[in-house]
Amino acid sequence: MRPSAVQMVCLAFGAVGLIGAIRCCTLPQWVVWVYRSENRTSKEHQRGLWMDCEKQSTRRLECKLHDSMVAPPPLLQAFRAMTVISCILCGLSLLILFFGADFTTCVQNQDTKHRTILVAKVGLLLAGLLVIIPVSWVAHTPYALMVRDTPLLNVLKRELGVCIYIGWAAGVLMILTGVLLCCLSRPRSSCSGGTTSYYSNRASAANNDVI
Repeated sequence: MRPSAVQMVCLAFGAVGLIGAIRCCTLPQWVVWVYRSENRTSKEHQRGLWMDCEKQSTRRLECKLHDSMVAPPPLLQAFRAMTVISCILCGLSLLILFFGADFTTCVQNQDTKHRTILVAKVGLLLAGLLVIIPVSWVAHTPYALMVRDTPLLNVLKRELGVCIYIGWAAGVLMILTGVLLCCLSRPRSSCSGGTTSYYSNRASAANNDVI
């Protein structure tokens, strides 16, 4: 498979991973609780990194941003930072990969192309890890996102939200993109240069033997 085709596939995978990471960061469905309220009706409480949503059986979903007067837990602040950095890092890595790819003429020097693709590899791998760590932590400990106003009593059901699965898929796609670039994308200059020097050395050695 040609390196340019591999880079196109990697750009597509990385773009899907970036969209998934943005959705994971912004949507509130990280953890879903179903609990019984004071008037004996069941409510569904959805919590994300930036907002909470509540829905009763007879009402539509109502969402609000986290209360700025309540200090968020340190883990929640760390999860916010990691997901935002992951989105920014993935976007920058995809831009670098696009400008340094073989199917574009933005960068002419082959050594510079190799360096830009190397930077994109590292950025995509780090971005994947940064989005996988918070979703895996919340999947193992859902109460890490809770603050004092989150309902704790009369919880009937607790389940993982869709953002956890979106985050896992986005992180895997980013890491897969970085691994594909590491395994299949090869700089052309080093290979051609090495082959040329190899044959020239053999040719010179043969001429010396003849002489």
